[in-house]
Amino acid sequence: MIGALRQRLASPQLPSQLRELAANATAAAPVSLTLDLGQCATDWLTTLPAGAPFWYQARPAEGRYQLGIGHAFQVTSAGANRFAALDNAFFGLARHWRRNATPLAFCGFAFDEHSQTPLPNALLAIPAILLESRDGRCRATLSTPAGKIAQAPAAWRQLLATPARQHDYHLLPAGERTLADRAWIARVRAALRDIAGQRLDKIVLTRSRHLQATGPIPAGRLLGALLDQQPDSLVYAYGNGATVFLGATPERLVRLTAGRIEADALAGTAWPGSPVLDAPKNRHEQSLVVAAIVAALEKCCTRPPHAGPVDVRVAGTVSHLRSLVTGCAADGITIFDLVRALHPTPAVGGFPTGAALDWLTAHGEQRSGWYSGGFGSISAAGDGEFSVALRSALIAGSSLELQAGAGIVAGSDPEQELAETEAKFGTLVGALTAGPARKPNRLG
Repeated sequence: MIGALRQRLASPQLPSQLRELAANATAAAPVSLTLDLGQCATDWLTTLPAGAPFWYQARPAEGRYQLGIGHAFQVTSAGANRFAALDNAFFGLARHWRRNATPLAFCGFAFDEHSQTPLPNALLAIPAILLESRDGRCRATLSTPAGKIAQAPAAWRQLLATPARQHDYHLLPAGERTLADRAWIARVRAALRDIAGQRLDKIVLTRSRHLQATGPIPAGRLLGALLDQQPDSLVYAYGNGATVFLGATPERLVRLTAGRIEADALAGTAWPGSPVLDAPKNRHEQSLVVAAIVAALEKCCTRPPHAGPVDVRVAGTVSHLRSLVTGCAADGITIFDLVRALHPTPAVGGFPTGAALDWLTAHGEQRSGWYSGGFGSISAAGDGEFSVALRSALIAGSSLELQAGAGIVAGSDPEQELAETEAKFGTLVGALTAGPARKPNRLG
C-alpha cells in the first residue's frame, strides 16, 4: 500500500488535482485530497514515522485502523476555555476546508486543564498524511495549506521516507514499591473517611508505575500487542519524537453522528480472582456514572437522554459494567460542546464533580500525559468521537510510565482497590512483554 501511495505522490497529475481543489482558496485554507488505495488489510504499524508527529487509533473488532503522519495544521490550548478555543479553531478550519471526501482531524487533551508536561494540554491537528483501513479497503488523505501546494508532494514523500525501527528490548527489574503502595492505600482510607462524612460519593485515585528498558521502546510493537490482546477496545497513540503516549481504552466518552449522541457510562471492575462484577459496590459505582452522564447531557439534547440496560464490557483480562447513554443533539451542539459537558465524568474524577476535583487537588493527585483525559477524532463535517484515555503508557525513549486508577465509594476495600490497579497495569505489562511476531494479514 505504501508503495502504491509513493507512486501516486510521484504522479504529474497530483499537483493539478490539488490546485483544482484549492481554486480561489486563501493561502491558509486546508486542502485535502483523498486517494483510493484499493483492497488491503493493514494496521499501518510498519509505517509509524521515526521523527515526525503521528496519531494512531484502531478498533480491531470493527476492522478500522487509522494513522496520521505529520501536521498540516495544529492548534494548542489550555485553561478553563480550552474546549471552546479548540471548537472555534476547528470551526474556522472546517469553514474553509477544500476536500474531495471527509477527512479527519485528531485531538487529545489532559485530565487537568492546566497541566502542560510532557504533552500539550490540549492539541488539535489535521495530519499531513492520513492512512485509513476499513473492512479491508485502504485510502490515503493528503492535506496541506493551499499556499503550500507546490512544496507539499516533496514533504509528503519525506514523511514516508523514514519509518520507525522496531528495536528489540527487555524490561529491567522494577524497584521496590512497598512504601508507595502503602502511601496510596493511606489515600484510599482518607477518601473513605470523607465519603463516610458525606463530603463525597466517589473519588477516583490513580497510581503510577515507572519502568526502564534496555533500549528504546518501539511504539509499533507495543501497539501491535494491544491490538491482539484487546480487539474490542480503542487502541490509540500520539507520538512526537522519543515521546509517545499510547494505550487501549474500553470507554468511549462521547460520539456524535448526524445529531445522534452516544456516551458510555462505564464503571466497576472485575478481574480473575476479584469479587464478582455484579457486586453491590460495583453496581453503586456504575449507577453514579450513569446519573451524572444523563444529567450532563440533558442541556445538550432536544429531549432527556436515555440510559440503556447494564451490560459487560471486556478489556483484556478485566471487565466493567457499562450502560450506553443516547440522545439527540440540540441545534448548534458540537462535539466539543459534548466533551466540555461530560469531562471529567465520575468514572475518572469522582462525584460530585466539583468536590471531587477539589479533593484531588488538595491531596496532590498527579496524572501524566493525557491519562484520563481524552483522545479522539473529528470529521470535516463535524461528527466526531472521543474516548477516555485509560490503560495508558507514556514512553520517553527507554523509560516508561504506566498509570491506572480505581473508583473509591462506600464499601471499597483499600487492598482490593490496590489489586484492581495492579490488574489494570497488567494490560500494558502484558503488551510490553509480548513477543515481536506479527500476524501476516496485518502487514501493510
